[in-house]
Amino acid sequence: MTSSTPLPDRIAPAQSRGGLARRPFLQRLLPLLALPPVLAMLGGCNLVVMSPAGYVAEQQRNLVLAATGLMLLIIIPVIFFTLFFAWRYRATNKDAVYDPEWHHSTQLEVLIWTAPLMIIIALGALTWIGTHTLDPFRPLSKIDAKREVPAGVVPLQVEAVAMDWKWLFLYPQYGIATVNELAAPVDRPIQFKITATDVMNTFYIPTLAGMVYAMPGMQTQLHAVINREGAYEGRSAHYSGAGFSNMFFKFNGVTNEAFDKWVAKTKAEGGELTQDAYLELEKPSESEPARFYKSYAKGLFDRIIGMCPRPEQMCVGEMVKIDARGGASGAEAQANYDRLQYDNRMADRGNEAPGATGPASGTGPHGQTQPQGMKPRPDMGNPDSRNQGESALPGQEKAPEVKAPDSQGQKEGGQIAPKQLNQ
Repeated sequence: MTSSTPLPDRIAPAQSRGGLARRPFLQRLLPLLALPPVLAMLGGCNLVVMSPAGYVAEQQRNLVLAATGLMLLIIIPVIFFTLFFAWRYRATNKDAVYDPEWHHSTQLEVLIWTAPLMIIIALGALTWIGTHTLDPFRPLSKIDAKREVPAGVVPLQVEAVAMDWKWLFLYPQYGIATVNELAAPVDRPIQFKITATDVMNTFYIPTLAGMVYAMPGMQTQLHAVINREGAYEGRSAHYSGAGFSNMFFKFNGVTNEAFDKWVAKTKAEGGELTQDAYLELEKPSESEPARFYKSYAKGLFDRIIGMCPRPEQMCVGEMVKIDARGGASGAEAQANYDRLQYDNRMADRGNEAPGATGPASGTGPHGQTQPQGMKPRPDMGNPDSRNQGESALPGQEKAPEVKAPDSQGQKEGGQIAPKQLNQ
């Protein structure tokens, strides 16, 4: 029986299953033609983590490669056999044997469980050994894979301070200081002592070693060595505010002779990082150029850690001693409070309440204009007002009164406070 539908006079263009015409050959080839230029541009990228210039960074790269290789031992076979079985047992392949009753294979179960287990054990051992070997607090025993640290070699000591938004480096062995530039001789161990003045940051030179946190009031360490001459980039890898994106510094790996000349030039031409100069440097600033100082204030790094860069301020260690003997009261407590005002950024804001910026006062967080319209801090001589929220918002003559609960945990005219608040 023949069909009654008339046949077309001409054959229509090739149709896809969805009924749409296929794209021309050149149009389909266009994405492939665009691939080589993209790959060429990517070839100019510098994978600094994979191109270490120091022994610690080299070991970290090897650890990354070894861990990735072990994981690929599972990932690659799984991808391959997934594609292979999809092709081998496709519906159009009549030669493939289909066994609907198959449900178990001891050999396959052993392979599926043993291979991942062995890889996990290997990864665990590799990570355990690497964690202890590359501990940033651990002094180096080698300067590279083949050479031990020579006997009698004194590590270069560098005290690194993360500031808003720049880096300060102190060289206690030479009495010099730099801002946003760092230098070290090749094949000489380096001992970094790291802290911060305000916001937590991370000290990171990818070609030298891993990143280490810089935290105010605390000191962390990093032991490393640079094995190849060159200029490298260091950075903060932890967001710390408006100027974070420009918080870079330059790290120079040089010969011993070049390092000695660099130190001599800094001592001859650098300025002096006095107490007043440091307090000015501590204020927030962005995109600071490199600076060099032939000297710096004695004990500066310890005072930065103690959060007391000014002589009249109370250091954290002194605060701990006061707490250990039960605290202070009366006039002594007021004097202690005044000495705890250590934030240099608040020096030009007067006696305003904390946080008097943004929507409450109309002043930006980094403005130079003193915030207005906020009620000043309550008199700290009155012990009943120290912890009360008495700051009034603009348009309010007086802040809402907050009454403390009585000994039974009950406010005037209110309900009994939760038990947790009375403990």
